[in-house]
Amino acid sequence: MPKKKFVYSFGAGVAEGDGTMKELLGGKGAGLHEMTKIGLPVPAGFTITTEVCDLFFKSGKKWPEGLEKEVQKHLKQLEKTTGKTLGDPRDPLLVSVRSGAPVSMPGMMETILNLGLTDASVEGLAAKTGNRRFALDAYRRFIMMYGSTAMGIEREEFDKAFDEIKAKRTRARLGIPADQKVNDTDVNEEELDELIKMFKKIYREHIKVDFPQDPWEQLKGAIDAVFNSWMADKAVTYRKVEKLVGIKGTAVNVVQMVFGNKGETSGTGVCFTRDPNSGENVFYGDYLVNAQGEDVVAGIRTPIRLAELDKRDPKVYKQLVDIRRKLEKHYRDMQDLEFTVEEGKLYMLQCRTGKRSPIAAFRIAVDMVKEGLISKEEAILRIKASDIEGIFYPMIDKSKPEELKKAFLVQGIDAVPGAATGKVVFNAKDAEEWAAKGEKVILVRKETSPEDVGGMHAAQGILTATGGKTSHAAVVARGWGKTCIVGCEKLDIDYEKGIFAVGETVIKEGDYITLDGGTGNVYKGQLKLVKPEPPKAYTTLMSWVDKIRTLKVRTNADTPYDAEKARQLGAEGIGLCRTEHMFFDSEERILAIREMIIADDLESRKKALAKLLPFQTKDFEGIFKAMDGLPVTIRLIDPPLHEFVPHDEEGQRALAKAVGVSFEKVVQRVEQLHEANPMLGHRGCRLAITYPEILDMQVTAIITAACNMTKKGIKVLPEIMIPLVIDDKELKILETRTREVADAIIAKSGIKLSYMVGTMIEVPRAALLADRIATVAEFFSFGTNDLTQMTLGLSRDDAGKFLPDYVDEKKAGVFKADPFQSLDQDGVGMLIRMGIEKGRSVRPKLKVGICGEHGGDPASVKFCHRVGMNYVSSSPFRVPISRLAAAQAVVEETASAKKPGKNRGRPAKKASAVAPKKTSTRGRKPASAVRAVSASSAASAAPKRRGRPLGSKNKNK
Repeated sequence: MPKKKFVYSFGAGVAEGDGTMKELLGGKGAGLHEMTKIGLPVPAGFTITTEVCDLFFKSGKKWPEGLEKEVQKHLKQLEKTTGKTLGDPRDPLLVSVRSGAPVSMPGMMETILNLGLTDASVEGLAAKTGNRRFALDAYRRFIMMYGSTAMGIEREEFDKAFDEIKAKRTRARLGIPADQKVNDTDVNEEELDELIKMFKKIYREHIKVDFPQDPWEQLKGAIDAVFNSWMADKAVTYRKVEKLVGIKGTAVNVVQMVFGNKGETSGTGVCFTRDPNSGENVFYGDYLVNAQGEDVVAGIRTPIRLAELDKRDPKVYKQLVDIRRKLEKHYRDMQDLEFTVEEGKLYMLQCRTGKRSPIAAFRIAVDMVKEGLISKEEAILRIKASDIEGIFYPMIDKSKPEELKKAFLVQGIDAVPGAATGKVVFNAKDAEEWAAKGEKVILVRKETSPEDVGGMHAAQGILTATGGKTSHAAVVARGWGKTCIVGCEKLDIDYEKGIFAVGETVIKEGDYITLDGGTGNVYKGQLKLVKPEPPKAYTTLMSWVDKIRTLKVRTNADTPYDAEKARQLGAEGIGLCRTEHMFFDSEERILAIREMIIADDLESRKKALAKLLPFQTKDFEGIFKAMDGLPVTIRLIDPPLHEFVPHDEEGQRALAKAVGVSFEKVVQRVEQLHEANPMLGHRGCRLAITYPEILDMQVTAIITAACNMTKKGIKVLPEIMIPLVIDDKELKILETRTREVADAIIAKSGIKLSYMVGTMIEVPRAALLADRIATVAEFFSFGTNDLTQMTLGLSRDDAGKFLPDYVDEKKAGVFKADPFQSLDQDGVGMLIRMGIEKGRSVRPKLKVGICGEHGGDPASVKFCHRVGMNYVSSSPFRVPISRLAAAQAVVEETASAKKPGKNRGRPAKKASAVAPKKTSTRGRKPASAVRAVSASSAASAAPKRRGRPLGSKNKNK
């Protein structure tokens, strides 16, 4: 077996790697090799692979066998290419040591410049260049970067010393007024000499040895520093936030130094081949004269706009413009470039796919299609879920960062993006009352419950002290597009006093706060918000999305307003209407449901339910009207009854008075309803078995509303969903009763109305018995919130206490992502595949969808496409995200089918721009027997889905 190669060289127009090797060479390394190959001016160097980083941590931070010898070999090759030797006291080779992960992680890992300088070689550099100030400036930079990055000395220690020199020596020498800034470039040779002595003293005081004068020791220390930065807290956090998993580590790039700090004909710049904020096709960037790369990022001096370089050095600017065009054409995407000009000579130091604003992402993708650089399919793949979120959610105006810094209060978990500002209130009732008076409020709670939904709907945003991204607050807020921050544990809330404290800072009821749901930051005061307008490119690209996808996208909506909003965002029906949310819409409704719960005889319960009937009928009429011509799936009551009753003495006494019973009877009934584990208790269809009158009322409301709207010319397609079934006998009892009630109303109305009765698959037993259940159910909707809880044995509200450890790569790393946010495809996914296959084995035209939170998660949506679902259902504001993911699934599937050995056992698809014409997933009859398959092989047993070429009509309802 050949020995594994750890190091790849590039230089003098020859490179051992190329741009396709990002996983091995990292993004920066692959870019340097590729730019070398296509003839751009790139300094010579070599790249240590990401695999070495992986081995480094696996071996207890030791270099793998053979690496040292290989690095020395490639260093000698670099010295030969440049004609210089590392640490040569006459004419030293200096190198930069830079990180470079396979995925861009800007600013998260370390860089060291000017490595190879020593007390002897700095004088050789000064003599060779004839510029001693430049040589000393390079040395002070190296000592500071090596000391802070490789050895862990606080950067502030070096900055203090530099500030001291500038204040005591430079300012006095030049007579600079106290109110004016002293620039680094104002410091002369003598002052730099003194500064270097101070830096070396700082180094010795902290490390207990002198600053290393052996270049090889410096190089080994710098390489270790880059590897160690891979697991630094900020880098780990960044990967967690960006959901970057499965990456081996960072590569290390050792590159010949070129100098932008050699005087007025030198400089350094960072630029983008297009405007990263607007997406406009203009050259965008900054250039700093007489500076090294970190100076631009650090902001120590104000750079000039890139266009001004044309006036200072037209030759270099023209060369840079030509490179811009060449790289965009080569990579077919907007590029982020770093470059240095050394005494009029241009060097390219980096090219990578540039990060861009959501608005820019859409414009660049669409423009590049029009320019013929990419296909529509590639444009679709380039848009991320976060790009769509950024298009629609309001944002904090961040044009004055100092004001933001001053207003910062605390940070929680960013549950729903966007921004909201309003007055603090501590209970739902106040939120509704204040909002009714025109006040904008933020509802602050320790945690929320179904009783709070009225106040949550009225509030601009929600802030809770507990919970995770799938807690009640997060799930409900996400459905309404409400900015929400949860798990803010530093909040000390006192409901009685109407305050919350963060340390010494106290916020009172009525005080303004501002939430940034994108970061989890909470700010004091009323900050300015801005609302981005969706660009034309968004509409254009989403039209391409809708032409290619085969998976329909519905919404989870409980009110006519939600339904209308979702339809505006592209929803093709409602996949989940939660009837219990309607009960909390007013005091009158909540009182009626509580009266029904307290009643101890059938007639009293019917009387209370009769009060709810007109409200529910009216709600359904509004929803059917909003969804004219589109299917609406309505879930019958699901939560346990104890969630609807008050649990405090004041509330219980008020209920007793309102319904005319004794306080003791209310207390007794509440105690009877208490459940040790309500998730597994008396809820869902079990309530209808015990109290069939609840089912009667809800079905009456649904079908009456459907008949009423049909008479008004509205096309109504109701689908009645019975939740939490565990057996076909149980479902048959309720399906029969549902049809008896519904058919009687339809017959009385004298109109024709078609409706469906199906079930929500959310208990593992239901998935296992899906073939039996499908003999009764006309459709399945997988409720993956509960299915995940019951399959994994985890409560989504309590798992937040330990689940992060299961995702954290530094700890257990059991899951790649939170299974309540992104579907557990191996476990829960196995049950879903089985449920679909068994269900369609007895009912080939079984309609199948998903209505859990996973319906708005891109990875989960793609899974739903692969297993042959008809639709996914997501919260209104995530409908566009689901549409995008459904289209991306088609493109990815087609691309995979074209690769040899990548079709997972499926027949190869015809080559086309997208995919062959779609075949319907309805009516398809998979194998009747379900095999015991592994998670990895189960995908091959999934029903096939095919996309359509862009331009054909989407007829799949």
